[in-house]
Amino acid sequence: MKQFGKILKFELKYFFKNKIFVGITIFLVLFIALIMFIPRLASLDGDTEESVSDLPIILVTVGDNVQADIVQTVFQESFTEYEVKITDKSNAEVQKMIESEEVECAFEIGDYTCFTYHVNNISMYDNKTQIASEALQKIYQIDAMINSGMTPQEATQVMNANVTCEVIALGRDQMENFFYTYIMIFALYMVILLYGQMVATNVATEKSSRAMELLITSANPTSMMFGKVIASCLAGLLQIVAVFGSAVVFYTINKSYWKDNEIIASIFDIPPELLAYMLLFFILGFLLYAFMFGAVGSTASKLEDINTSVMPITIIFVIGFVVVMTTMGSGDMEDPILKACSYIPFTSPMAMFTRIAMTNVAWYEIVISVAILICSVIGIGVLAAKIYRIGVLMYGTPPKMKEIIKAIRKA
Repeated sequence: MKQFGKILKFELKYFFKNKIFVGITIFLVLFIALIMFIPRLASLDGDTEESVSDLPIILVTVGDNVQADIVQTVFQESFTEYEVKITDKSNAEVQKMIESEEVECAFEIGDYTCFTYHVNNISMYDNKTQIASEALQKIYQIDAMINSGMTPQEATQVMNANVTCEVIALGRDQMENFFYTYIMIFALYMVILLYGQMVATNVATEKSSRAMELLITSANPTSMMFGKVIASCLAGLLQIVAVFGSAVVFYTINKSYWKDNEIIASIFDIPPELLAYMLLFFILGFLLYAFMFGAVGSTASKLEDINTSVMPITIIFVIGFVVVMTTMGSGDMEDPILKACSYIPFTSPMAMFTRIAMTNVAWYEIVISVAILICSVIGIGVLAAKIYRIGVLMYGTPPKMKEIIKAIRKA
């Protein structure tokens, strides 16, 4: 235990004295601060609401049997991010204005059941024709009610009747939990790849300098491996706490300026129990992969071999990441593949957390998943320590799997 403490302390000092590590942490904290203060800084320039005259323009030309005032009102209500103007210009003049980017686009309305859309370049996400179709359908209904004897005000009131809805969710609200689930999965992905590679590189560097030959004879390999991995885990966790903790502080300071942004609000309103699960799966998932990276790093004969050596581990992790992200995108949390992945230790940190965050999971399923993951971490940690002890003394060509297995059996 004493050896473990010394190694842990030494490795932590390495991280905290590393200028790149400290610099990246400070940069991320300052970047988060800048993002969180943007609404406050923008409010110093005066009125934050954009005036109608500053909005992109949509031109509308109407036929003789179309009431321009109703079209103007309804289209403006439908296209809230644009300024809608009725014009009597010819098609050629309108098209020149679109090509010169004076206006965004234009609608030519012959009657309430057909229109022509003029635009320069059509974006993949251009849904203006759909919005215009719904607006014209509404105008057609208003016009029909007016012709039947209702006043324009009565017809508009009927069409704009408010319908209230109350939703009682017996399980999870997937949309509400989607954003911080995505952030946790992405943070785990980045940290494991970054710090796992760092663990492998550090081990390979020490091996190439032959410093490990001296240490391995005076220190327990298990203490050395666990000390290195847990130190990197603590360093990564402290970095994440610094970044996300500062984000929480800066958000709290500027909360009133973010009140209209539902996405940001949902990210910072994470339930405490979900935060606890996040930390649990984050730590266990990191330890599992860090032990694997450390073991592989000890078998590399040269520093240049690291990328090739860790490739299988990286592929396993990336496959798990893709499966989880694909399932999240589909919204099907009952997918059999995702359920299976929630019990496989290499994918359960991401898969089980995603299921917990976005659907109801029985308590015994969580216990089984966590138990398998903890046993796997301990088992892989001990195995990694044995590989570490053998690998650091092997030089020349990288050892084959059969040689490593034989050496472990003899150890």
